[in-house]
Amino acid sequence: MARLPRFVIVDQPQHVIVRGNNRDPIFLADEDYQFYLEKLKQACEKHTCDLHAYVLMTNHVHLLITPHTEQGLSKVMQMIGRYYVQYFNHSYQRTGTLWEGRYKATLIDSERYLLTCYRYIELNPVRASDMAEHPADYPWSSYRYNALGQEDSLITPHAEYLQLGDNAAERQHAYRDLFNHHITQRTLADIRQATNKAWILGSQHFKNKIEQQLNRRINPLPKGGDRKSAAYRERIKLSNES
Repeated sequence: MARLPRFVIVDQPQHVIVRGNNRDPIFLADEDYQFYLEKLKQACEKHTCDLHAYVLMTNHVHLLITPHTEQGLSKVMQMIGRYYVQYFNHSYQRTGTLWEGRYKATLIDSERYLLTCYRYIELNPVRASDMAEHPADYPWSSYRYNALGQEDSLITPHAEYLQLGDNAAERQHAYRDLFNHHITQRTLADIRQATNKAWILGSQHFKNKIEQQLNRRINPLPKGGDRKSAAYRERIKLSNES
C-alpha cells in the first residue's frame, strides 16, 4: 500500500519523532549530542523552520518545530539525518542505516495542545526515571532555555509561549508553573497515538478545519476496512448471505 503523504501546513507546528534502528542508541558521547544540535541548527536556518522545543534521548529525538515552507520540515530531517549518519558511522567505524524508517510527525493544534507538547517533550528524561528527576537536570533538551532562560540559539519561541508573560522573566516563571501540573494519562496517550500514527493532535474543530484545507481524511478508517469501498460492501453482502 502506498504511504499517505504527511500532513503539512505552512506555519503550523509539528511534533516530530525520529528513532534509532531497532531502538539502538544513536548518541554515545557528549560530542554526539553536540554535533546533532549543531547540524539541526544549520538545517533549520537553511530550510526556514523554527524549533520551539526538543529533547535528545539515548535512542530517539523529539522536536517541536514549525516549517515556514511546504518542504521545509522534510528537508530539515533529510539534512540532519544525512549529516548525522555520516558522522556517527565514521566516529564508530560502522556502516549501514542508523534510523528506524521515516521520521514520524503530527500537526499540533497550537491553542489546545502546543504548550502541553512542550512539556511532553521536555519531560521525557523524567518519564525515563533513570535519566533525570527533574527536566532541569537533563542537559540535552530545551527546558533550560524555556524555563530558566539559559542561552540556546536553536530555539525560536512560539507565539503561544510568548503569551505567557510580558517579558522573559514572567514567561519563564509561568512556564515553570506549567510543570507543577501533571499531563493526564489520556493526554499522554493522545500525543503518542497521534505522533506514532502520523495523524493530527487537536480538537475536533481543528481537525475539521485541516480536513477541509487539505481535502483529505484526517482520521484512520474504521476497523474492518473502508466502508465506502465496493470490496467492503461486497464482503458484507457475502457474509450476510452465508
